[in-house]
Amino acid sequence: MEKIFRFLSDIAIHNDREWFHAHRHLYEEAQAEFVRVVETMIDHIGRFDSEVIGLPVKSTLYRFHRDTRFSPDKSPYKRHLGAYINPRGKKSSHGGYYLHLEPSNCLLAGGAYCLEMPVLRAIRQSIVDRTDEFRTIVENTAFKELFPVLGETRLKTLPAGFPRDFPYPDYLRPKDYSVCHRLPDGFFLSPDWAERAAGIFRTMKPFLDFVNDTVDDYL
Repeated sequence: MEKIFRFLSDIAIHNDREWFHAHRHLYEEAQAEFVRVVETMIDHIGRFDSEVIGLPVKSTLYRFHRDTRFSPDKSPYKRHLGAYINPRGKKSSHGGYYLHLEPSNCLLAGGAYCLEMPVLRAIRQSIVDRTDEFRTIVENTAFKELFPVLGETRLKTLPAGFPRDFPYPDYLRPKDYSVCHRLPDGFFLSPDWAERAAGIFRTMKPFLDFVNDTVDDYL
């Protein structure tokens, strides 16, 4: 972990190709360590979610080079290392587990992202149809402490086509059904980080199962 954070701190300061190529060995060392981190995380998640057992680490990783074509930020490299542990693949609508390491911006997250409108509408309808079940999950004390907000972005009003008197409108407003828990860097420097991270993901799993129950009907 120390090598990972040291390299990411350096690349945040020296985010240019000349420095990267001169210090490529630092990236390769950090990347090798991150592969081991992800292997450990897959192993721990597999103890309560059998679908990820045997998932190749390579299938969970993202390119470190940034796509700058449509961004005003032309920095060539990311400032983080991330892995999306998803048994159906990184691009699937099926929800998975996301690990993000970035100095002062580490997080664990998961859920279903970039949903097509029919799938998003179907999840919202599932919440309406199975309100008590959904509330039992997201209003659980342990879940709320870790994941107080549903979705990265949300509508300001209820989505069209849903009853205006639905008593839990905040559950229908997300534009994606994901959750996120931010963590200090020190969390990942502790010897028991993997067990603790797995505990957070385990708390998230009932939410993930609810969402995937609908998403998988469209895959």
